Amino acid sequence: MTTIQKFEDLQVWKEGHLLVISTYLVTKTFPKDELFSLTNQIRRSAVSITSNIAEGFGRETYKDKAHFYQISLGSILELQNQFLIARDIGYMEEVKFYEIIQQVKKVEMLCRGLIKKSRTFYS
Repeated sequence: MTTIQKFEDLQVWKEGHLLVISTYLVTKTFPKDELFSLTNQIRRSAVSITSNIAEGFGRETYKDKAHFYQISLGSILELQNQFLIARDIGYMEEVKFYEIIQQVKKVEMLCRGLIKKSRTFYS
C-alpha cells in the first residue's frame, strides 16, 4: 500500500480526472448553441469533482475534509443528472452515455469510500 502524500495520489482524484477529460471530449460534440448552457454546466460539474477533492485533501479536520468531499459527491450526482438530460435530448449516443455513466458511478463509489474512510481515520 502506497503512502498518500498529495491529492493526486488519491484513486478517487485519478478516476475523477479521467472523468473530467472524458467529459470535455464528449461535450465537444454537443451543439455550439449549448456552449454557454448545458455544455458549460456539465464541464463545471466535472471540474468541481476533482477541485473539491483537492481542496478537501488540504484541510486538517475531518469536518473540513468531509465538507469538501460531500460537495464533490454532490457534483458527481449533478453530473450524472446532466448526462441523463444530454442523452434524453439526443446529444449523446447510448453507447457513449453508458461508458461515461460507468465512470461517473466509479467516481461516486470511490468518493463515498473516501468520505467513510476519512470519518474513521480522523474521528
